[in-house]
Amino acid sequence: MKRRELLQHLAAAIPAIALPRLAQAAGGPGQEAMAAGPFSPSWASLTAYRTPDWFRNAKFGIWAHWGPQCEPEYGDWYAREMYIEGSAAYKHHLRKYGHPSESGFKEVIRQWRAERWDPDALVGLYKQAGAKYFVALANHHDNFDLYDSKYQPGWNATKLGPKKDLIGGWSKAARRHGLRFGVSVHASHAWSWYEVSRRADQGGPKAGIPYDGGLTQADGKGTWWEGLDPQALYAQNHPLGERSADNGAIHQQWGWDNGAAVPSQAYCEKFHDRTIDLINSYDPDLVYFDDTALPLWPASEVGLRIAAHMYNRSVARKGAVEAVINGKILDAVQRKTMVWDIERGQSNQIEALPWQTCTCIGNWHYDRPLYDRKGYKSAQTVVQTLIDVVSKNGNLLLSVPVRGDGTIDEQERAIVEEIGRWMAVNGEGIFDSRPWSVFGEGPVMETAAPISAQGFNEGRNQPFTSADIRYTVKGNAVYAFVMGWPADGKVVLKSMGSASAHLKQRVARVELVGRGDPLPFRQTAEGLHLTLPADAPALSYAVALKVS
Repeated sequence: MKRRELLQHLAAAIPAIALPRLAQAAGGPGQEAMAAGPFSPSWASLTAYRTPDWFRNAKFGIWAHWGPQCEPEYGDWYAREMYIEGSAAYKHHLRKYGHPSESGFKEVIRQWRAERWDPDALVGLYKQAGAKYFVALANHHDNFDLYDSKYQPGWNATKLGPKKDLIGGWSKAARRHGLRFGVSVHASHAWSWYEVSRRADQGGPKAGIPYDGGLTQADGKGTWWEGLDPQALYAQNHPLGERSADNGAIHQQWGWDNGAAVPSQAYCEKFHDRTIDLINSYDPDLVYFDDTALPLWPASEVGLRIAAHMYNRSVARKGAVEAVINGKILDAVQRKTMVWDIERGQSNQIEALPWQTCTCIGNWHYDRPLYDRKGYKSAQTVVQTLIDVVSKNGNLLLSVPVRGDGTIDEQERAIVEEIGRWMAVNGEGIFDSRPWSVFGEGPVMETAAPISAQGFNEGRNQPFTSADIRYTVKGNAVYAFVMGWPADGKVVLKSMGSASAHLKQRVARVELVGRGDPLPFRQTAEGLHLTLPADAPALSYAVALKVS
């Protein structure tokens, strides 16, 4: 459904009494005021945005996608999947916590302790790996805030579960280590994502007994959660969306189309106020939204108001827009208003505007079975992905899954440390660089897989080899990354031949980054022919050549 048609559909679906409030959304009926400044809450106004240099120079960030769904250590979307009868998560929940009619996700939150969490040690490790910014999960689709939340006062990590201000701890650690700090915000989707919590088993001894997603505050009398309103967490006091029984429909309704239940004005305004409170309280440099364009768009304009507030606040506090907002599936106009994020995938060209790939070495939420079968991405895969992304004007945001107790496992630590060793030698060609006139050459770019939806072309290309080259530029030097050490020690950079339109003058010197000694070369019309040293470096799956 096209956006204009969707807006007409939404207007028809909302009761007439609510239409004046929706129409006034850009003016800000929420409790949190929008910062004054040059930006107003419209796509046209937000196109004045320019990506700050700090982000363009950083290239590499690490993300702690960590919240109560990591407590079961059973992978992604646990708080939804546990309510889908017969699913692996449902069966795991029965074994570990009990039936979801008696022990729902609120009980998982209660059991989560984060007792071994040391944010300073983790962020210090990530800095050693070369990360220039760190992003922490502020809330997920499970709707639980991981900070001292004014507008989610009962269902936040300072009151329940760890009873700690997790965003506060991450923020202080990032700034102590000199990293830019970001937060990721996903809670806009709880409205439809949690609809499964209102189901009941279709068979078995508890058939027909509703799960806990429909409970109200009145139902809590005499329980551990007396005084708390489950609907502030589950947000299910609304009609089900079309195809709610179809477990796959959630993906098709991500942009609030294709029959998704229309979120109420109160729900949208609460999300707005929670997010403005988060920005004002923790002053993040970056906010990542797991949304098509902006949160709740086009059902509501609160996302536009949040973006305008963040940019105006940055201008007022720092004299310029130093803020970054990430959004997904952006059209040509929206690409000018924020930084496009591609989930688990990459662009296949040099993008005119800065962008970002987000991916994970495993599953987004900690997954013990994946650890047990040693299923993580290798450091080689991460490094080669980073190089490819940077060559196309992008950044890489890498999630390192955190266990329920707040630690990372030894396999993850080994991967992070290896990335750090590679960066220590080759980072010169990554940080502060810009794309060259061509991003690369070789077999992989000739058979590149297209982007699907948010991205999701990761792993669909053939592996990199020494025949694949990626380029960056910094100052008067071009960096050529060779994606593997050739068996014969010979490299030909076809884009750097004497007849190449990409070179303004002949090559004067070539060296292997980290060594410093000049390499023998021969420049012909067909390319720049190089002979590498006899001894390959320790991590030779991607080596940087500095061409002056």
